[in-house]
Amino acid sequence: MTREAPAAPGGAAAAAGSGSPGRNRIDPKKLLLGKWTAVVPRDREKHFLVVKVLDPDVAGEAPTKVQLEAVLSRRILTLPWRELEDASAWKRGWVRAS
Repeated sequence: MTREAPAAPGGAAAAAGSGSPGRNRIDPKKLLLGKWTAVVPRDREKHFLVVKVLDPDVAGEAPTKVQLEAVLSRRILTLPWRELEDASAWKRGWVRAS
């Protein structure tokens, strides 16, 4: 006999933490030290850690870019933080291959 986990309040969309399909909801204030997994790894680099949130050119505005460090190679990747919202390219956390 198998036992199923109880459903999360709000259904599957709430459990995934996504407001719309294919998007990761991100608070730019909470990006630092966030863990991310690339859906399509390049050069065996799959798991990343946000090591720096870059200050905007204009003071008082929200940050626009982040620096990700590859866990495997320690290579730094700089990209607009909004690219992390694309669930077809990035998964929140360090996800194991299935």
